[in-house]
Amino acid sequence: MLAFLPIVPLAGGLAALAIPADAPRRLLLVATALAHAALTAATFAAAPGPAYGGLLELDAPGQLFLALASALFLAASVYAVGYLHHEGGGTKKDFQDGAAFVNAPERIFTMCLCLFLAAITVVCSTRNLSVLWVGIEATTLSSAPMIYFHRHRRSLEATWKYLVICSVGIALALLGNILCSVAFYDPASPLASMNLSEMLPRAGGAAQPWLRAAFIFLLVGYGSKMGLAPMHNWLPDAHSQSPSLVSALLSGALLNCAFLGILRALQLLNAAGMGAFGGELLVLFGLLSMAVAAVFIVGQGDYKRLLAYSSVEHMGILALGVGIGGTATFGAMLHAVNHSLTKGALFLVSGNILALYHTRSCHDARGLSRALPVTAALWTAGFLAIVGSPPFGIFVSELTILQAMLGGGHTLAAVIYLASLAVIFVGMSAPVARMVQGPLPPAIRHPGPERALSLIPPLVLLAATLTFGLYLPRGLTEFLRRAAAAVTLGG
Repeated sequence: MLAFLPIVPLAGGLAALAIPADAPRRLLLVATALAHAALTAATFAAAPGPAYGGLLELDAPGQLFLALASALFLAASVYAVGYLHHEGGGTKKDFQDGAAFVNAPERIFTMCLCLFLAAITVVCSTRNLSVLWVGIEATTLSSAPMIYFHRHRRSLEATWKYLVICSVGIALALLGNILCSVAFYDPASPLASMNLSEMLPRAGGAAQPWLRAAFIFLLVGYGSKMGLAPMHNWLPDAHSQSPSLVSALLSGALLNCAFLGILRALQLLNAAGMGAFGGELLVLFGLLSMAVAAVFIVGQGDYKRLLAYSSVEHMGILALGVGIGGTATFGAMLHAVNHSLTKGALFLVSGNILALYHTRSCHDARGLSRALPVTAALWTAGFLAIVGSPPFGIFVSELTILQAMLGGGHTLAAVIYLASLAVIFVGMSAPVARMVQGPLPPAIRHPGPERALSLIPPLVLLAATLTFGLYLPRGLTEFLRRAAAAVTLGG
């Protein structure tokens, strides 16, 4: 079963490149997403064994992020059917500066979507640090053409910034892998591979200075891809210039992959008895990311960049949670679920707004409740969810992390945490309220009934995070505890 998981999207991508007609190719995209989701669900029914000689091996943290990526990809693929029909063909005007552009070929875009899912699948379903590095590099290469989908100068700039910063980050992560192998070097019993199943039992005998250096390089390298401040500079541009469904996948799935890379490094530190060292660094980067996001969210006039800086904030919360450890690690796992669902929904909804108003300006895209009432309701609900308002799931996960901080005596961190959350709430409230309740611009006419394919995916995602705020199923709770224990105990 595990062997087929990356093959399904890989085959779907190659088939998409060969199919000339748009409609069959869009159906193929949805079919690929459904098949991948079914295989992912099957891994919960019966735990799969290792595949490809142990290169692929699922554990609880990897299975968690694999399930999130698969669910988000399914929602994005359904949304893509209507999106690509609306965007496909012809020449349009750039909504930002009036420059003409022609859409990238749809078949290349669809192929890259499938290859992106294949790369994410490899990252989530391996415990081998070398394979994980290759998979994260593959996510960069497969997602860059999707950022450049609209082929105008701003998307080109965003694509190059993404490639350069993430390539530097991935190079640092490679150096971290090399230092990690040095830390485990033993002439009498050399490592057969960089697989955690072999490294974790021997972590107690690893050279601690080299292992600390390896963690620093892995944290900075994968932190660049995760969007932790101050290595986050690519993220606002890439998220704002990408098609909305790509932004949803970048924020809800790609950032989790980089986070998983950091978790793998933290597992080694915890197994070696040096978890406190890694935890302190993660707390530092987590609080810094939240503070930087708060500064840039206040006064932000671009609603897609607003969501991008919100992702920086929530990546900081994830780092902070696992850095604090204990119950906060469980809170971080739950937060990863809620953030992926909520941010994926918000980016999809932003695509509906962009399709009507042809602007990313919070000042110009106003009167949503009159022009797009269902979209306006989803936008409002998504805003309340992402800022941690009850009864949505993010409120529960943020409260869990806060309780762990206070219970562990991290008072200063808790103060900075609460202050950042408060500033971000205020900073996001004003533009969202203006967009929903402001007067409808004279040039905007009522578009008629809203398309179901553009509403159902974000509605389902928001319903899920609302459900997790009201009721957390026992099975999910136990699974998140296993994922947290694998990180905390270095298992």
